[in-house]
Amino acid sequence: MNEAARVAVLLVGGRSRRMRTPKLELAFGRETLLERNLRVLRQVATRVVVVRAADQSLPVLPAGVLEVEDERSDQGPLEGLRAGLKRASRTAACASVTAVDVPFLAPAFLERLFTLLASHDAVVPEQGGRRHPLSGCYRTSVAEAAEELLARGERSVQALLDRIDTRLVGPDEFQDSDPELRSLWNLNTPEDYRAALLHFEHLERLEDRG
Repeated sequence: MNEAARVAVLLVGGRSRRMRTPKLELAFGRETLLERNLRVLRQVATRVVVVRAADQSLPVLPAGVLEVEDERSDQGPLEGLRAGLKRASRTAACASVTAVDVPFLAPAFLERLFTLLASHDAVVPEQGGRRHPLSGCYRTSVAEAAEELLARGERSVQALLDRIDTRLVGPDEFQDSDPELRSLWNLNTPEDYRAALLHFEHLERLEDRG
């Protein structure tokens, strides 16, 4: 195993019940949300692993991007995290984990997560008292702890964080990489999507002026 290798795990298997359309297909400019996140992840990681639901079909992925599926159906993001970390463990000691519904993921944010992991099992952002386990970085060996929880019928990712050596990091840890923590802005509803599009268009106007 290459201790210096970085793998990025992208979870795309959510049901999108409130959004009422697959989140990975949402358009931002000329890209879908899936394409946008893959582009960002490939800037930071040596390998990207996309985890889908067992009954889910995906568009053709870029060369070099691996695709795995949940082994257990309807077990929530804990199963996706387990499957992704298990696959990543073949080549890397650590991996970032990202849900596909974050439109403003920043490469510098991911770089900071890998740096903060150090000797911990996981490093997870915490903002306003809320932990964000699907925007964290993990030792790939954590797949074993996730497996044990799932075998007992536990589906909570928060339970996994309580079981392992998790370092929680606040906004002050990202002042130089993502000061507004846009990387944690996730989309759950059509209203969230419309707000994100307005912000996306605002950022594009600022770039044009620059």
